[in-house]
Amino acid sequence: MLKGKKIAVGVCGGIAAYKVVDVVSRLKKLGAEIRVIMTKSAQEFVTPLTFMTI
Repeated sequence: MLKGKKIAVGVCGGIAAYKVVDVVSRLKKLGAEIRVIMTKSAQEFVTPLTFMTI
């Protein structure tokens, strides 16, 4: 469905930052190529390694 599509996802510091992990995972399963950009504050809620492993 999203094969070949490139999507940039920005994550900022907030309690909802952890929900982005699920969104990115679902987009990747649909075939999208995802680039995640995180603020320093976002890294207090979700680590960059989390996005690298999905």
